[in-house]
Amino acid sequence: MASKLSENAKGVYVISATPFLPDGSLDLDGTEQLLDFYIGCGVTGMTILGVMGEANKMTETEAAEFTSRALRHAGEKLPVIVGVTHSALTALRELSHAAMDLGAAGVMLQPITGLKSDDAVFRYFEQVFETIGPGIPVVYQDFPQASAVHLSPSAWSRMVRAFPDLVMLKHESCPGLPKLTKIREMERQGLQRRVSILIGNNGLYFPQELHRGADGAMTGFAFPDVLVQVYRHYSEGRADEAEDLFDRYLPLIRHEQQIGFGLPVRKEILRRRGALRHAAAREPAYGLTGADTAEIDRFLNRLERSGQ
Repeated sequence: MASKLSENAKGVYVISATPFLPDGSLDLDGTEQLLDFYIGCGVTGMTILGVMGEANKMTETEAAEFTSRALRHAGEKLPVIVGVTHSALTALRELSHAAMDLGAAGVMLQPITGLKSDDAVFRYFEQVFETIGPGIPVVYQDFPQASAVHLSPSAWSRMVRAFPDLVMLKHESCPGLPKLTKIREMERQGLQRRVSILIGNNGLYFPQELHRGADGAMTGFAFPDVLVQVYRHYSEGRADEAEDLFDRYLPLIRHEQQIGFGLPVRKEILRRRGALRHAAAREPAYGLTGADTAEIDRFLNRLERSGQ
């Protein structure tokens, strides 16, 4: 079993896709193939049942089956974070404890929608930590595009001081660079402990966020091995090489980032790379057209011609 997640986490944590069969059922038999692909890409860790993992389209039984299968196969090889976002606090407790009992390194959740103030955000997470109990590392997913909850640096600082099990910020508010800078400034001033910050948004701003103090990425880009190389170059002091490599893949990163459309594109690329047996996304989902697949062909052919 991998050790629990801590404030020192860094690197590339891939957001795993969830494999489905063409009829829409869960492809449990394809789980190991997918996870082995990610592990082979050199990722530091993995997150399952995130937004990209289509967790909102799965039954609780399916989510539990996939979690169990994933943790049995990958949990001893690298840290696996499990998404447990739920509107009910009692369900959050059950999901969190079940994930940790199966060997998860920590859990990730978004705040419920409708929290309109810093005090409301704090009170909600106060309830969360009281409900799930101590000893479970928590990742706050700061994704206001989905949650409609805007996290201020001061609210984050207050929570970090109050909740020792809050160990990571998945930072994907947009624009988010000033917030990242402010959080790191408050840490340097001794106003709060330093926590891990991994960025999302498909890595769209990865080099800039590394410059601002991010510890790595947590995203589902279909070339996680490239993000691993970008991070390695940057951490070794080769920032220009990191940005040059990133820039070659930026058109595809941007293409995959399109809401609703990007997921089937990403799953098709993962299928072509041998990660998935089928590119199926669970309905409701956008179905790729001939024009869409021709665009994917062009992206991949351009990368191949460039020697990448």
